[in-house]
Amino acid sequence: MSEIEIGRGKRGRRAYSFDDVAVVPSRRTRDPEEVSVAWQIDAYRFELPVIAAPMDSVMSPATCIALGKAGGLGVLDLEGLWTRYDDPEPLLAEIAALDESASTRRMQEIYAEDIKPDLVAERLRQVRESGVTVAGALSPQRTQQLWKTVVDAGVDLFFIRGTTVSAEHVSGRAEPLNLKRFIYELDVPVVVGGCATYTAALHLMRTGAAGVLVGFGGGAAHTTRTTLGIHAPMASAVADVAAARRDYMDESGGRYVHVIADGGMGRSGDLAKAVACGADAMMLGAALARAVEAPGRGWHWGPEAHHPQLPRGERVHVGTLGTLSEILDGPGRSADGSTNLVGALRRAMATCGYSDLKEFQRVEVVIAPYQPA
Repeated sequence: MSEIEIGRGKRGRRAYSFDDVAVVPSRRTRDPEEVSVAWQIDAYRFELPVIAAPMDSVMSPATCIALGKAGGLGVLDLEGLWTRYDDPEPLLAEIAALDESASTRRMQEIYAEDIKPDLVAERLRQVRESGVTVAGALSPQRTQQLWKTVVDAGVDLFFIRGTTVSAEHVSGRAEPLNLKRFIYELDVPVVVGGCATYTAALHLMRTGAAGVLVGFGGGAAHTTRTTLGIHAPMASAVADVAAARRDYMDESGGRYVHVIADGGMGRSGDLAKAVACGADAMMLGAALARAVEAPGRGWHWGPEAHHPQLPRGERVHVGTLGTLSEILDGPGRSADGSTNLVGALRRAMATCGYSDLKEFQRVEVVIAPYQPA
């Protein structure tokens, strides 16, 4: 792959965001009603390729249940307000009403409350009793402390999610989480990430993960690029990790690891481009935070926003556009791709002549940077 000379002592390859690429129709078209957007990971099948990001502004136990019944997968943040407070609703309302100048400091105070293992079990129980697939997320730092509580509570899919997660974390202060041993000893499928390169993804796949989350620093509430200087344009990141999946299948004798695009997908066209670049499903944050049912009340933030030492995210106003059903399946209320996300994905697949997601991963794409008028 060709590289660009940044200066005499440094070269770098060109990477592309979803805004830089476009999907190209082929010789065949289909009816959107005949297109399947279902996918399956391990024993769990979902009618929609939509996973809700484990963020307090996006997912509560109630919204996890609602998304599950709609055909997607809600992932609960097991380090969020729902596992720190018996009733976090007044605090969610307070965060939504905070003045911009005080929001980060006050959120740091609110999230300083200890996580309570009994609340972790209780929240997962609420979701499990509804009959939908139960998924919860912990950071790598909290996984060793709380994983047994999570598994004993009956989680179906376990997410280890951080700004970046590697298979080779090095620490001189404490023994790091051994992902390979941990996943081997666990009885539930594990999804890990983020990662954004071929090599990092290949190492995560070798740990036995059922899926990898692709992307960091690109979400609507992230300031990772400006704070740490780290960012991975999503089109290139997803395509790189999809290549790692292909090569790992050859290496492992056919074991398929799911690629889940995570971040940087605010509009329906981004979902189509994510699949076209190789994603099996998409983890959405801001797009779902715009739902009437979202706990953030029109605001969106992630765990980076209240980091006690180095905040690298912020509370952002995303507004409220419609119900969760309207955002997922329409009807659309505007032409900007912010509602009817899955309907638009079906339409894109049908326009290009593809009947399911795995087929659509083979669609032609071109470099066509978007330049709004």
